[in-house]
Amino acid sequence: MLEKNSTRYLNVSRNIEDFMKLDYTGVGLIGKLYDALQTRQPGPCCMGAAERLVETTRANPGTPVLIATGFPEGGGVPETDGPVGAALLARALFLGLGVISVIVVDEDWEAMMMATCRGAGLAPRPLPASGAADFIDYLRPVYIKTVPKDDRGSRPICDALLDVTRPCLLLSIERPGCNVNGLYHGLGGRPLDGMVADLDYLFRQAKARGTLTLGIGDGGNELGMGVIAEDLPRFSPKAVDCGIPGRGGVGAATAADWLVVSNVSNWGATGIVAALSALLENPVVFHEPELETRATEACVANGGVDGMFMGPEPANDGIVIKEWEGMVRSLRATVLRTLGHSVNWRGDQGDWRQLK
Repeated sequence: MLEKNSTRYLNVSRNIEDFMKLDYTGVGLIGKLYDALQTRQPGPCCMGAAERLVETTRANPGTPVLIATGFPEGGGVPETDGPVGAALLARALFLGLGVISVIVVDEDWEAMMMATCRGAGLAPRPLPASGAADFIDYLRPVYIKTVPKDDRGSRPICDALLDVTRPCLLLSIERPGCNVNGLYHGLGGRPLDGMVADLDYLFRQAKARGTLTLGIGDGGNELGMGVIAEDLPRFSPKAVDCGIPGRGGVGAATAADWLVVSNVSNWGATGIVAALSALLENPVVFHEPELETRATEACVANGGVDGMFMGPEPANDGIVIKEWEGMVRSLRATVLRTLGHSVNWRGDQGDWRQLK
């Protein structure tokens, strides 16, 4: 384990955060979100998330992590932002900590989520009725649990899911979060009625049972972003008024115990993977950029759309996959160099296991 408060720990934490704060999309929101978060939750959010993942999973051996994702675009089709990050987080948890993940999505997105996980180098399987998220020899399993979009159908399933899996942690990534009126919206104010299951209910029930919750978001309307709900109106007017009388704003009401914000939610997932890889001093945990490309293409080929192009383009919030691949490559190389993994003038290569 990387020694906390060592120079390398501090440097790599800061470097990852700097990548998260860059405004790649040009929307101009991430800096304001990040500054607001620092007033509520000081410190590096990605390394903080990685530390909590390590501490919680090791304190609860044999229990899975639940990951909620899926954000609907036009016609209710899911966007690439969220599912790709969920799959890569599940990969990192398995390879770095030996933890099985259960990814929770709406029932009409199962094929998309299965394909995305395969693209990320995992072997997805439907979660059995018993709730047993078991290890399988010679396989990298991840389990998929689907929920219907209506409250009457989804809430009993959420309760049963918590009962049978008894997760050590619940994480959301780019999942709509309801406002104070219990209504879901896109960031621009469009209603999402009938398009998503109420997974805020799953979060609230998990928190009531004492389960740790983590959230990843990039706009303020995602599940978990309630951490900065009071700050959003200062720079996001639709947080309190979506533009449709009587509905309220788009700001998410449910707060995660720990929140990660980034310019794109999938980028936040990559940031957590980077931090986990550094913390464990295990470069295998941080995937090669080509794997993220493959997962994105698999997502699109099976129903996903880009959230900016609103079409089946291999991109994340308008950042085309070739550019995205370069971003991942740069972050991965920076993390490796910060931890001393480099080649010197004689060709000797640094080794994390030997460097202090």
